[in-house]
Amino acid sequence: MFGYYLQLALRGFGRNKVLTTLMVLTIAVGIGATMTTLGLYFVLSGDPIPHKSGQLYYAQLEPRTLGKDATLDKDPPRQMSRYDAEELLRQKRADRQAVMSAGAVTVQPAGSAAQPFRAMARYTSADFFAMFDVPLHSGNAWNAADDEARAQVAVIDRKLAATLFGNDTAVGREMRLPQGVFRVVGVMDDWRPAPRFYDLSSQRYGGDEQVLLPFSTSRALKLDTQGSVHCWGNSSGVDGGNYGLNAPCAWLQYWVELDSPQKARDYLKYLADYSDSQRASGRFERPTNVRLYSVMDWLDFNRIVPNDVRLQMWLAFGFLLVCLLNTVSLLLAKFLRRSGEIGIRRSLGASRADIFRQCLTEAGVIGFVGGALGLGFAAFGLWLIRQQPDEYAKLAHMDTTTLWLTFALAVTVSLLAGLLPAWRAMKVPPALQLKSQ
Repeated sequence: MFGYYLQLALRGFGRNKVLTTLMVLTIAVGIGATMTTLGLYFVLSGDPIPHKSGQLYYAQLEPRTLGKDATLDKDPPRQMSRYDAEELLRQKRADRQAVMSAGAVTVQPAGSAAQPFRAMARYTSADFFAMFDVPLHSGNAWNAADDEARAQVAVIDRKLAATLFGNDTAVGREMRLPQGVFRVVGVMDDWRPAPRFYDLSSQRYGGDEQVLLPFSTSRALKLDTQGSVHCWGNSSGVDGGNYGLNAPCAWLQYWVELDSPQKARDYLKYLADYSDSQRASGRFERPTNVRLYSVMDWLDFNRIVPNDVRLQMWLAFGFLLVCLLNTVSLLLAKFLRRSGEIGIRRSLGASRADIFRQCLTEAGVIGFVGGALGLGFAAFGLWLIRQQPDEYAKLAHMDTTTLWLTFALAVTVSLLAGLLPAWRAMKVPPALQLKSQ
């Protein structure tokens, strides 16, 4: 019977071309606008490391002095001080742990004609690569011994390797900075998790970190750091942006890897015990306030999806509702104009259920065609977003899930819109229609 209803729907399109076109366009525009914003929302709110997001945790401590408004601070600083980060790193109570900060270095290419240039950098510890599954094209990461020795080693990305060494092998070569010569031990493959969950203090989306250096080496050489900084108390230990070991500033990100929920609970207790011990020694003044967030919890806490994207998504759904109501009106007009045809079918033996299914089939076909057109509108909308200067704009794209969801939403909307018109159509009294005919 579905094939028969489909034939009737296609014939109905030919008899009411203008009305059908209006309905298809109405659904297409509503679906296009909705899927544009929904597709962007899916990209921005997705799990950046799905196979390990439940094993990676972001640690927080409360090292600040009491101050006059301490009661207003319900959450600890979003980053960690250098003293605490290095002490936790030294104690190694997690399966893996990594301290890190964003930075920038001046690279001096070989040859007198080449001009120095700035490159984005990340200062971190050896476990960073294994924790976050950083892919290496060649070579290896440095090890814990290099961290302790403050070795001048580096991992660079493929783009920088090509710039400095061309087609030659970069591993084992030297990269020159104003602060000294670094030996390249590894070349990083393309790696741009979205969002940049491991460091939300600077650029949350995109980014192009070309140089990774040991954190201990970066502090020994006083390399430039980037990102947000929160200081309290006096400014001792702060030297022109170079934060000493005891500087009262939170500016580092600290991640741990724990492979079971029990280990996560134990580590949270360890953080509380550490906080208590620091308070007993006089370093900490505020009550114990420690946090341990998994990747997705940390993203939710930081409201990683921009507010304007959320607003646009809800506005798009509101617009889709308006399109739905307009489609209901158009379908109602379309079906009631065929009251005579419906009355004849009823007199020839068609049941009310048959009329209802026929009308819903026609609405579903309209939704499918509208979804196909709406898919084009959504692709165009995402292209427009990619032209915007926002840091997340380049991530806007349509994946397979969004594609199928577009058709599913279009058909669902058209079926919902067709319920009332189909119900009204099946209530048409056949006797009155036959008499009028």
